Amino acid sequence: MKKIGKIIATEKVPTTVDEFYFWTDKHLIIKPFDVVKVQHIKNSVTFGVVEEISHLTDGASFLAGYISSDFGEVESSSNTQRIGMNYVKAKVVANSENIYTPVLDGYTVSLADEEDVKMALGLKGIKNPLPCGVIEMYEDEDKITVPVHFNSHFLIGPEGAHLNISGISGLASKTSYAMFLLKAIQEQYLKNDSNESVAFVLLNVKGRDLLAIDEPNDELTDSDLQIYKDLELDVSPFKNVKYFYPYSKDIKSTTYADIRDVESQKQLKKAFQYKYLFENDKESLDLLFSNIDDPTQSMESIVNYITSGEGHFNGITNWEDLKEEIKKHQEKGDTGKDKTISVLSWRKFYRLFRKALERNLFFSNSLKRDGTEVRLQESIKQIKKNDIHVIDIAKLDEEAQGFVFGDVMRAIYDLKLGQITDREEAEIPSKIVIFIDELNKYGSKDVPKNSPILRQLLDITERGRSLGIILFAAEQFKSDIHDRVKGNCATHAYGRTNAIEISKPDYQFVPPVYKSMLTRLKQGEYILQNPVFRSLLNIKFPRPLYKQFKNG
Repeated sequence: MKKIGKIIATEKVPTTVDEFYFWTDKHLIIKPFDVVKVQHIKNSVTFGVVEEISHLTDGASFLAGYISSDFGEVESSSNTQRIGMNYVKAKVVANSENIYTPVLDGYTVSLADEEDVKMALGLKGIKNPLPCGVIEMYEDEDKITVPVHFNSHFLIGPEGAHLNISGISGLASKTSYAMFLLKAIQEQYLKNDSNESVAFVLLNVKGRDLLAIDEPNDELTDSDLQIYKDLELDVSPFKNVKYFYPYSKDIKSTTYADIRDVESQKQLKKAFQYKYLFENDKESLDLLFSNIDDPTQSMESIVNYITSGEGHFNGITNWEDLKEEIKKHQEKGDTGKDKTISVLSWRKFYRLFRKALERNLFFSNSLKRDGTEVRLQESIKQIKKNDIHVIDIAKLDEEAQGFVFGDVMRAIYDLKLGQITDREEAEIPSKIVIFIDELNKYGSKDVPKNSPILRQLLDITERGRSLGIILFAAEQFKSDIHDRVKGNCATHAYGRTNAIEISKPDYQFVPPVYKSMLTRLKQGEYILQNPVFRSLLNIKFPRPLYKQFKNG
């Protein structure tokens, strides 16, 4: 490969087992994250990843530069060109013979070819390969494109699990990247005849982003198609998709989807409206109060009081009667049989419950028999391998969104724990991937510690890998997320963010130049961290294969 410079080792800046410096031509275009290789002892090769690039001249000071320009004449030309060069700092990531001694002064530095890059970054001979993007290095005639693959066992188990994606809303393409990976996973498992299988549960939280993922995207560019080709991925949209919309008589009031699209999906028997029935779902009431600070656990006490059928709650059969009975308890002087629950607590509970009941028509008492209406828990508990269930919660209020999300997680947990008696274990997908955007609503540091949804999230991130429950989550600012949630994610994807965010402790391990790059990443560009990779990777990925909507 092309030789670009030589190692510099000085008295003040020596080479070490971790890093080295080299000089190079000042007109050579080289970037952070590019890989270079150095001839080393015993015919070995040491590989380094570029971290910082500086330009140096023989000028003694800034003032010397000013004086040499005829005392500040911008149009003047110097009689003598200053001696200048670029010098580059690189982090050592590998050696071809596992010889980790400092590279020696004066040894030649070259660009790397595709095989060199794979060896340097730990991308060669990856087991259980799963496409995650491409790396583009160098410029002009030296440019190379390297396909990058995860070891899927470190993304969706059993070796490691869970993905966290962070980045500014609208700029970092968080949903697009998650869906790119999910498409690669589905494609891999559709071809897989082994005992391993996977299913997906996606929550649509913004507009109609995920409400046509089985319809093709007609706006893909040649560069997008080339990346799919490089990664050997099919360019068809998702398969085996079912859509679940909140129930209402007027569909438009509970979803951002076009009514004609919903009706078309219904005719094809791939769209349903979900309801919560009193008889089956009253025990999930605690999820409505997941983001309510409840230090005395009074809300939890009321839920237990209701669901256990104490007092006059024993004979209630519908949501309206439940509301009326709660109303009686919140009236002045009536604390019910349970004297430990104060009137103020009953009033607070009644106010929140009434609001939820009036705003959300999916609280119902029966289902139509034509199959167009379902309970989410029952649908999820019947999920099959390679199925994708898209649950629309975008137009619901925040409390209702949390309620549905918590209910979905409980259903998946019950399924994987073997609490569903009417299904053989062999029929249940060995892995279920949950994708949720705006994780900060349910897993942030500000969520009350007694939140049932937070408890469920912690359980999934800490125990989910062994059960085959995998969380793909996205949020704007990683620093806001509960430490135990993000700490249990094996893979992290960093999109474009702001200077305040990168100053947080979550980014202490990131080199300064990479931090500044995080503030100017483009759409379709991410920095990845995964146990298999020897360094952070700056990858690019194509636009989604499914239909895109321009919201707003």
